[in-house]
Amino acid sequence: MSDPTTNPRRFPATLAPRTLQAQMILLVAALGLVQLVITGSIITPLIVDITEDHMGKRALDIAETVAHDPLVRRGLLEGDPDGEVQDLAESVRLATGAEFVVVCDPAGVRLSHPDAWKIGKTFVGGDMGPVVNEGRSYVSKAVGTLGPSLRGIAPVRGGGLSSDVIGFVAVGYLVEDVNRTIAGRLLLPGIVVLVLGLLGIYAAVLISRHFKRAILGLEPREIASLYRERGTILESLREGVIATDEHGTIRLANAAARKALDMAPDAELEGRPVTEVFPRAGIDGVLESGEPVHDREVVRLARTLVVNLVPVLVEGRAVGVVASFRRKDELDQLTHELAQTRESAEMRRVQAHEFSNTLHTIAGLIQLEAYQEALDMILRESTDFQDLIAFLGRAVPNPDLSGLILGKMNRARELKVSLAVDRSSSLQALPEWLDTDRLVTVVGNLLDNALEAAVGFRERPSHARLSLDDRGRDLVIEVEDSGPGVLPDRIETIFHKGVTSKNGDGHGVGLYLVAENLRELGGGIGVTKSDLGGASFTVIIPKQRTGGS
Repeated sequence: MSDPTTNPRRFPATLAPRTLQAQMILLVAALGLVQLVITGSIITPLIVDITEDHMGKRALDIAETVAHDPLVRRGLLEGDPDGEVQDLAESVRLATGAEFVVVCDPAGVRLSHPDAWKIGKTFVGGDMGPVVNEGRSYVSKAVGTLGPSLRGIAPVRGGGLSSDVIGFVAVGYLVEDVNRTIAGRLLLPGIVVLVLGLLGIYAAVLISRHFKRAILGLEPREIASLYRERGTILESLREGVIATDEHGTIRLANAAARKALDMAPDAELEGRPVTEVFPRAGIDGVLESGEPVHDREVVRLARTLVVNLVPVLVEGRAVGVVASFRRKDELDQLTHELAQTRESAEMRRVQAHEFSNTLHTIAGLIQLEAYQEALDMILRESTDFQDLIAFLGRAVPNPDLSGLILGKMNRARELKVSLAVDRSSSLQALPEWLDTDRLVTVVGNLLDNALEAAVGFRERPSHARLSLDDRGRDLVIEVEDSGPGVLPDRIETIFHKGVTSKNGDGHGVGLYLVAENLRELGGGIGVTKSDLGGASFTVIIPKQRTGGS
């Protein structure tokens, strides 16, 4: 199905307005035209009726006034031998602006007319019946000798006790003069409507310019495209995103936000107060201050979230806030994985360096013709390495875990620490539900901690030991070192975020990640004193899943 915002079909392609401003002007112009037509259809008949009624009454009033003049009555009775009726009629016509003032006897014979040669001839129009037969006054339209006219006709009655009709007076205005008057009266309303239409178009131009500035100069189809793109971008983000208005009401939230907040995927967040959904985020403070907040740690439902808050500013005033956040343990996991990647690269560099030294030593022995010593060194290096690989292949068949142990052995050699793996170790029966990545994180961080503790404590030789056991109902992992150990009063806090005995930044994460991953695996960890002189960390993970994720 085509999108009406991008494929308009209401106009031909050559006539379709392409900009919002043109569309608004066209719309206002069309509305103005419709308004003009509607107004004209209402006002024109009204003005026509009013004008014709007014002019008809005026003609009738003049006719009745003339009909009551004694000179007209006498002229009708005596035949107007001196032409006094004609003189009176013409003076009235000129004074009132009428087209004609005609005085006739009951037979319709004229005693007056604007054209003197028509005096004595019969009244034309066929509308004198009511005045002669019924003796009443009225307004009519008829076609006379001067053309179509609107005429008022009034009877002339005999004097004294006689009320007989002795004639009538007809006063008229030509229809074309009436129409001219109507057109003059329609001119002002027409001008007003036209001016209002032009003002409407001008207002549409101003409004469209203001609207265009408000929407950053975008056209409707561009806004629709941006809206669709925004939705796609938001849903593609792994970070949770919530946007609010200036009142702290949620305007939008993506799927990652619902997941990070432990809410159902179809949970309705839009329209709810953000303090109800995410109470400790600090969005209210950002709305008041207008200052962004970065990397704030917020605890919600026993989970730590890292939150960034950016205000939406309009003319320096915060009219909304965009909050992006992600679970802290995920970020820590990414940090740890990055550190492991760097460590792996460094391990390979060390291995290459050590192998190069070994090759140089063998080459030197051969040049000195110490062939037996060179052969012994080759066999020793090969036997030790192959023996370790064979043991790990049997005892720890999981390639991720055995690869980690092998890497830590090389790291220990670089640090001049003796790392021993208990040859009675076995870690073969891993439960299917167990997340190997989390187990690798636990063992890797414990070994890193042991190596750093051993190499940093110079009062005794640097040793570390790893023991793995899966022969009971639990997986048991023990990591020992010859370091300074853990003070009793710090055992409860060493697994907290940021707690460390080392100097500098970037520490206090390893044991925290161990505790977090064990919590997800449903396991636990204990700390005691090792017979190597340092600390002994014992991890217990039940094979039967009892909790966690």
